[in-house]
Amino acid sequence: MRGAARLALVAFGLGLLVVLPFLVWGDGFEAAFSIEGTTEWLRGQGAWAWAAGIGLLVADLLLPIPGTSVMAALGIVYGPLVGGTVAALGSILSGLFGYGLCRAFGQRAFRFIAGADGVQAAETLFRHQGGWLVALSRWLPVMPETVACLAGLARMRFAVFTAALACGAVPLGFIFATVGHLGAATPWLVLLASAAAPALLWGVVVLVQRRRTAALAVR
Repeated sequence: MRGAARLALVAFGLGLLVVLPFLVWGDGFEAAFSIEGTTEWLRGQGAWAWAAGIGLLVADLLLPIPGTSVMAALGIVYGPLVGGTVAALGSILSGLFGYGLCRAFGQRAFRFIAGADGVQAAETLFRHQGGWLVALSRWLPVMPETVACLAGLARMRFAVFTAALACGAVPLGFIFATVGHLGAATPWLVLLASAAAPALLWGVVVLVQRRRTAALAVR
């Protein structure tokens, strides 16, 4: 089996691990963590509601917790600025947790399943396109956890991963916290903004990095 096919198999397996809890417990979690239910629960945590919100977003890596509902609830509890900051931080920590967990403890299983060719394919993919994958995955279902774990398995550079993760998580957190604060639905315009903003931010990062590299080369 060629490297790309083995890598696709690993990605499918990770995606399946993310989807299975949704299939088994998704309805119950979605009912319990509706925007209204999450808001009530967060308010019940008093001064520690921000930490509880972050905990829910990090737990979303393993449990079928609707992350955007948590972000919207944080906007209701804290307003768009503080709520957006907490939501973005929780999303970033969730991505870092998945990345770190797989990088630290998943290498042996990854090499066994993917083989040398698959590992090389993953490392090449995330070396060249990893930033785009990480930034653009944050607003999609299933993909944030899968891509973060793959980035860790591929040993993507930590600084690049973190920058791309922030480009995806920050606009997502602020947009949905604002939606919650305003009591708005999530129309297509909001979804489009949450998808476009990470691409624009990461595009700026790439452009700045290229100009900096070119300037250093001239010297």
